[in-house]
Order: sequence, then C-alpha cells, then structure tokens
Amino acid sequence: MKKSPAPPIRLMLVDDHPIVREGIKSAFVSKKHIKIVGEAATGEEAVRKAARLKPHIILMDINMPGMSGLEASRRIGKLVPESRILALTMHENREYIIEMSRLGARGYVFKDSSPAELLKAIETVYRGEFFFSPRASQHLLRAFLQDEPAHKEKTSVHLTAREREILTLVVEGLKNLEIAARLGVTERTVETYRHRLMHKVNVRTVAGLIKFAIAEGITEV
Repeated sequence: MKKSPAPPIRLMLVDDHPIVREGIKSAFVSKKHIKIVGEAATGEEAVRKAARLKPHIILMDINMPGMSGLEASRRIGKLVPESRILALTMHENREYIIEMSRLGARGYVFKDSSPAELLKAIETVYRGEFFFSPRASQHLLRAFLQDEPAHKEKTSVHLTAREREILTLVVEGLKNLEIAARLGVTERTVETYRHRLMHKVNVRTVAGLIKFAIAEGITEV
C-alpha cells in the first residue's frame, strides 16, 4: 500500500512590503511541502489571521506600521501557542534578537539570507527545534555571557549523566536527529530530554542552555 505524503508545512508571511512577500512565495513555489496559507501586512492583521488560520510557522517581520512584530508575536504566543514564530528581518540589533527570543520566537533569520537557509530555518523550526542564524546566535551568546558574572557560583541544579551528555551535544550544535543517531535513541527521546533540560535549568532557548553549560563548566566558550 502506497504511503500517503506528509501534510505540508502551513506557512504565514507577515511583512509590510509586498515585494518581500512575493519574493518568498516565488522562492518556495516549487516546494510541495510548503504551503503558504496566509499573508499579513501589519501586526494587527497578523494576530487576526494567525488566530483564524493557525499556521505551523509564522515568518514575522519586526518593524511594521502600527503594531510591531514584537507585540504581534507576544499576542500570537498567547492566542495560538501552537504556531511557531520565526523572525525574518533586516535588523541585526541585539535588543531585537533578545526580545524576540524572550517572546518565544523559535528562530531569527536575516533578509539577506539565501532561500536555502530560510527553507532550512522553516524546516528546523517545524521539527520543534530552534534556528538562529550564526550572526543572531553570536549576539545572543554574547548578551547572555555579559549578563553572567564570571565569578558566579555554580547552581544547585542536578543533571543526570544522560542529561549532561545530551546538553554537551546540543552545545556542540548537533540537531535532534544527529544526537539520536550518536546515542542510539529515538529523535522523540532527544526532544523530550531537551525540553526537560530547559525546564530544569529554567531557560527557553538553546542560547540559554549554552550559558548554563558554560557557567557549570560543562563546556567552554
């Protein structure tokens, strides 16, 4: 019996420039596993459409007339928590990157990225992982490290041997599937451990895990 194809990734585009939205649609027109289900030119419109369409991924610009992408992300996070926000912006501003991360964005990509990188970001976030472009990741890491006094004592959080092992591989930049293959477990098991780690050390991002690992001496900068 022929296996049914997987359902497409439902994508919504949020940007006040029509040429940007058209460019993204053109780049993905041949990608059968990507389905653009809606567009919005303002933050207000994005919130309304996200609540109605419930897309898997929302590509979110930051600076727009009226409600910003930051505020739209905050509201969507409360209204449609199952939709994952992926920032797509021209702004390489540390404050924006940190704030989008704090608001729950699963990734941050710049508009000068290649279509291949943007596609990879969408697919990665859809799988439940995080995708911050290398430049965005550097900003996040520097911000976390500057906020962390070098002499701070280690925390009292206890990690099991398996949790420390997975944390080390996450810090090395391995994806869930790669970690699963390395450890001989399922990808779902790795994802469960990652969520458990984030909950245990009280962080919401991979950058937060890296900060914790450095503070605990599990890895070095």
